[in-house]
Amino acid sequence: MLYALARPLLFRKDPEDAHNLAIASARRLAGGRRRAALVRSTLARPALLPRRVMGLDFPNPVGLAAGMDKNAAAPLAWWAFGFGFVELGTVTPRPQAGKPRPRMFRDVPARAVINRMGFNNDGAPAVAARLADQQARGLRPPFPVGVSVGKNADTPNDRAADDYGLAAAAVAPHADFLSINVSSPNTPGLRSLQNPQELTAIVAAVRGPAAGKPVLVKVAPELTGDLLRSVLDACLAAGATGFIATNTLARTPSETREDGGLSGRPLRDVSPARVAEVRAHVGPGVPLVGCGGVEDAATARRMLDAGADLVQVYTALVYAGPFLPAAITRGLAGGRR
Repeated sequence: MLYALARPLLFRKDPEDAHNLAIASARRLAGGRRRAALVRSTLARPALLPRRVMGLDFPNPVGLAAGMDKNAAAPLAWWAFGFGFVELGTVTPRPQAGKPRPRMFRDVPARAVINRMGFNNDGAPAVAARLADQQARGLRPPFPVGVSVGKNADTPNDRAADDYGLAAAAVAPHADFLSINVSSPNTPGLRSLQNPQELTAIVAAVRGPAAGKPVLVKVAPELTGDLLRSVLDACLAAGATGFIATNTLARTPSETREDGGLSGRPLRDVSPARVAEVRAHVGPGVPLVGCGGVEDAATARRMLDAGADLVQVYTALVYAGPFLPAAITRGLAGGRR
């Protein structure tokens, strides 16, 4: 109810300004560990749905996708709101401003967001320092924390593996798992890295500094068929632990009013189909995270039934508010089987 009252005010703001306000508000609301625990137990009230995946213990299978908290500003807040894990980033070796504003747009009738942020972030060393400071001050959330790594926009693709390795080396000591983002549509040429040769080098570059921690690869929703299967095989052969399916849909002004990555409800059918395709190829033992179009317990269940071990939410928070993950867990618990 509170978010229903606040949403019209937020929607009068530029979407990126509203996003930044949401991050700042989340950080203040969670406050310290004691306040965060109070928010989780009294306002969020997530169901306890423990899962062990990748050797990590998740209090529930609903996580926050990368892109919301790029700079590790408020990881404890996401625990307070009822999530079962968080994926921070995407971070690059050097800080970068991203693409010019405006670069984030709401499509309210479609319950979608279009973004062309372009990996704007403070840089992997700064994010690593922030995570270390949070750990030292007792602000580390008691659930798995992942960090997504990418390359700087001005790094040529033939040196991409170096960038992924540098970013991973900075954040790996402070992460429970790492993810490799080669599927954002907003860094020129990035998706062309989704081929067996390039990904073999990138996974190897990340696995070294990951030092045995799980490494996931995030694939684009447009990647399918023989190319998808060859990418999956190459990543696993290079030592990847599992996959995230999927990133946003690439869109041009001829398809939507703005170019960029389309997220939210338009992926409701696409992402579960891709999850099912990945699961059919890799078999039952490979960890798989479903992302895209999850907005309630029914869509989360559909993703899990398609073969995902865990699910992620982002865009639906814009429309349903911060306590959505807790509501999803309660819905899943009610339909437990």
